Amino acid sequence: MLRIHFTGDSITDAGRDRTDPASLGDGYVSLLAQAPELADARISNSGIAGNRAIDLVGRWEADVMSSQPDVLSIYVGINDVWRRFDSDDPTTDEEFEAHLRHLLERVPAGVRVLLVEPFLLPVRAEQQGWLTELRGKQRVVADLAGRFGAQWVPLQQRLSEAAGEDAAAWAPDGVHPFPRASRLIADAWLDAYRRLPA
Repeated sequence: MLRIHFTGDSITDAGRDRTDPASLGDGYVSLLAQAPELADARISNSGIAGNRAIDLVGRWEADVMSSQPDVLSIYVGINDVWRRFDSDDPTTDEEFEAHLRHLLERVPAGVRVLLVEPFLLPVRAEQQGWLTELRGKQRVVADLAGRFGAQWVPLQQRLSEAAGEDAAAWAPDGVHPFPRASRLIADAWLDAYRRLPA
């Protein structure tokens, strides 16, 4: 049976029951579990709300590699931006790249990887500054996908175009998606998944 593991922050966590290994939350991962082409896959989720790339480094073996995935999806980055603005605890693009590269270097050969682009739909004026900060992290994700032969899952343009001038109707705080935004994330993920080598 194909094993697909998702890890990352709150968008992947999506309120899952962390005491139940089968819990997928109510976000894009649970939508993907219902996709016909993934019906025969064993899907697991180790997303944890609030996580940054450095947090994934700390729990990589216990929470991620222990699932022995055939396909691994990594979705992290928005908290590496957010903590700069709400806690004065920034993560530079260089630090973010080093953490993410550290993870990718520990993925066993043969595991197919998807790297999901973190997105932001600004709903407050000050979040325009967040978006400027996020662009560096987005470039890191795209660059590392190319360097490590992973599939890049682009989200920013897709979600920005869908939201138009009504970002709060898609992500009330600019970050956490409403169900229709989760559906777009799932669709983008599936598009990238279909491009994975067999």
